[in-house]
Amino acid sequence: MTDCLFCRMVAGEIPADVVVETDRVLAFRDVNPQAPTHVLVIPKEHHTTVGALAAADPVLLGEVVSGAHAVATQEGLVADGGSEPGYRLVTNTGPQAGQSVHHVHFHVLGGRGMSWPPG
Repeated sequence: MTDCLFCRMVAGEIPADVVVETDRVLAFRDVNPQAPTHVLVIPKEHHTTVGALAAADPVLLGEVVSGAHAVATQEGLVADGGSEPGYRLVTNTGPQAGQSVHHVHFHVLGGRGMSWPPG
């Protein structure tokens, strides 16, 4: 999709600060970070929402989640045994949930304490 920001990043038309990359997944730093670590993890193939991706290719959805965990590990957010410090994995689905780029993406957030609800 030539009008999709993330598809253009995958194609190399728009630069990205890449953190992790596999054949089917790309992870890059958010340009407007909301935490010390804020990385977006996307499938390279275009899917608009997490539901669309789950329906079309559940294996790829698993690869995206695995990619998010790889980012968290690389960024020092996962200690041995999966204990502290921790990270938040967020995806927004649809405009009422705050999805502004219509290419499914997960936010890996960490590096500070996170309250719930966020705000």
